[in-house]
Amino acid sequence: MTEPANSAHSSFARRPSARWWPFWLIVVVSSLAIFYVRVLREGPSIQHGNIATAVIVITVAVLLLLWLMFFSRLRWKTRWLTLSVAIGATGLLAALFEVHGVTGDLVPIIKPRWRHAASTATESGASLQSAGLDKQTLASAPVWPQFLGPFRNSTLPDGPKLALDWAKQPPQKLWRQPIGPAWSGFAVAGEHAITLEQRGTHEFVVCYALHTGQVLWSHTDVGRFANTVAGEGPRTTPAIVGDKVVTLGGTGILNCLDLATGKAIWSKNILIENERQVNIWGLAGSPLVLGDLIVVNPGGKNGRSLVAYRLANGERVWSGGDDSAGYSSPCAATLCGVPQVLIFNEHAVFAHDQATGRVLWEYPWNPAHAHVTQPIVLDGDRVLVSSGYGEGSQLLQVRRDGAGRFIVKQLWKTRKLKSKFNNMVVRDGFVYGLDDGTLACVDLATGALKWREGRYGHGQFILIRDVLLITAENGDVALVDPVPAGRRELTRFPAVSGKTWNPPALAGDLLLVRNDEEAACYRLPVVR
Repeated sequence: MTEPANSAHSSFARRPSARWWPFWLIVVVSSLAIFYVRVLREGPSIQHGNIATAVIVITVAVLLLLWLMFFSRLRWKTRWLTLSVAIGATGLLAALFEVHGVTGDLVPIIKPRWRHAASTATESGASLQSAGLDKQTLASAPVWPQFLGPFRNSTLPDGPKLALDWAKQPPQKLWRQPIGPAWSGFAVAGEHAITLEQRGTHEFVVCYALHTGQVLWSHTDVGRFANTVAGEGPRTTPAIVGDKVVTLGGTGILNCLDLATGKAIWSKNILIENERQVNIWGLAGSPLVLGDLIVVNPGGKNGRSLVAYRLANGERVWSGGDDSAGYSSPCAATLCGVPQVLIFNEHAVFAHDQATGRVLWEYPWNPAHAHVTQPIVLDGDRVLVSSGYGEGSQLLQVRRDGAGRFIVKQLWKTRKLKSKFNNMVVRDGFVYGLDDGTLACVDLATGALKWREGRYGHGQFILIRDVLLITAENGDVALVDPVPAGRRELTRFPAVSGKTWNPPALAGDLLLVRNDEEAACYRLPVVR
């Protein structure tokens, strides 16, 4: 008589072996998919490739989880243990690290949670003289009065003649210090260097002494814009006109302040007044001062897309348009002999009459992604427009017909220059911009690409005489010889650390750079 088999051994014999082939199939197919997306496929933009990669990774994680729990045939003890370890590891990483926004290419920036944000300076009540500045220094201090400089186009045709070898003549650091988060730039008049910052639940307008970094005054408002992807704080640059400073916060607070003291002359919330809400990425249109008017773009319906307020008292003078706001700033132009204000909104480029706010013409643009780059107004009644995420650039010709109506015609279109954040410049018939973060040169006459090389990320420009100053996304500052023959980087140095999307400012030979964590001022060497 045969002895009965041990029940435990019988159970073991009946247990099917682990099913590993779905695991390897998922790994192999996903690896091939990532290789295709990252290497073989020429997608419309780097951002699309990164988004596709993220989708693949998330999909793989879900499929592997399903395989583990329902199709692996592993012991249930092993399944639950593996799942518990995965959840525990994920929770531990989330507890130790945080996503500090993304790069311009949509790659998450991971930073440890235990790092302590450096404290920022508060109002000192210092005078310019107590900051150690003599009358001669103050009298000779130049200006950078608004977003993108005196002409609102990142161009200084009569700027300083810079020395071109920073290894032999390095820039002199005047100061470098922590600053509250924001994507604001500096506006400079005399010794006043003014920017916006976020500190807790308050937006700050802070005036620093240009040469020392000492806080001269600050103004605060209750308000905070924050977005995990887009970052925290205001995203506009102040405008200085005469004895006044005009600022616009990330949640719509428009201030007119006294330049000397920072005291409020008047204040209002343009979103509340115009029945709008904060955009997904915050209010980003830097205020434009035209004579006695302040022009801002709250966006929206009922003729309130673009609004002009009286500089002296905040009275609304005119409004016009019915499109939602983009993330570009209003700029002044004269086209076909008519003074206009151009604004790159969500669905189109609009031109408003400077005197009445009436829409004169519009040119439709793909609304699928944010519009950030400033349109460039060129001679011959032409306008150059660009956006990222695969869209590209177009050169527009503006004309008037016999009845006086404005007609806009496309002269050329190219996907070889897709400017996401960067504000492009034009020199000697060629356009220079960052195409998905790589420096590119395009022939203005035809739209043909001359060259594309040199990775700077999503940084910003200043064209100073005949040299291009680039603040790279990683915080480096470089000088490039802008010529159509090819990229010629002349010199560079590390100015600040971390993601630097903020526009730089150049006041004489003093370069102000900042990001969402620190700011610095350097004296650039010049040729005497």
